[in-house]
Amino acid sequence: MSLAKLFALIQYPIPHHLLSRLVGQFAECRQPWLKNALIRAFIKRFKVDMREALEPDPTAYATFNDFFTRALKPNARPLGDGLLCPADGTLSQFGAIEADRLLQAKGHRFSMEDLLGGDAKAARRYTGGSYANVYLSPKDYHRVHMPLAGTLTEMVYVPGRLFSVNSATTDHVPNLFARNERLVCHFDTEQGPMVVVLVGAMIVAAIETVWAGQITPLSGQVQRVRFDNPVRLERGEEMGRFKLGSTVVMAFAGKVDFDEALAPRATVTMGQSLGVVR
Repeated sequence: MSLAKLFALIQYPIPHHLLSRLVGQFAECRQPWLKNALIRAFIKRFKVDMREALEPDPTAYATFNDFFTRALKPNARPLGDGLLCPADGTLSQFGAIEADRLLQAKGHRFSMEDLLGGDAKAARRYTGGSYANVYLSPKDYHRVHMPLAGTLTEMVYVPGRLFSVNSATTDHVPNLFARNERLVCHFDTEQGPMVVVLVGAMIVAAIETVWAGQITPLSGQVQRVRFDNPVRLERGEEMGRFKLGSTVVMAFAGKVDFDEALAPRATVTMGQSLGVVR
């Protein structure tokens, strides 16, 4: 048995939410000696480039979470043309949605309907459309931005497990993105319906949005919020952030002509052009 498969298997019995809450308490600690030690150790371990940060002094952050969700300097991520990458990370998979199925990793597909919390009507909007998954590793910038300009119409919290979402786990845990806790954000765009799903993961203490603040963890029930007063977000504008790393799954009703230079597991940055939505 490979180490990657063993890593995936040992996650099944772990109390995901309890562990994440405990880590979250440390991440919100304001004791200078502890939070500074955590931040410095993290920077050293993951080789974080603080020169990009709006506040480059690690000790200036009130908590580890403030450091982790740090803002970047203006123009640190210039916007490309067409469809934008929503975050720094790895473009784990992308392509056409085939018969309601999206590719998680080689040998593993998952259902659009399951991803959207069992909403068959919403899933049908994306039949024949396209998708892309971006994995944010610990070293990455952890704010999520709009791939296209859009108007938020509905937000759906879907409860679930909190498996890790790194490549070792996505390669071995079936339906990972459709079984982890997640926040489904539906948008209307000039190119048609778009959904951006913020997927929770092991030790992700919370997910925040710019329109509702901290969202997770919530109750064990699917919760839907409709927006009668439109929330309009422009292309490249921040929409949310992860308090520790995770994955963004995007889907578009239109077909995307992806940049020919892209390949699965390519390194990408927020604002990079991924292609054009037809």
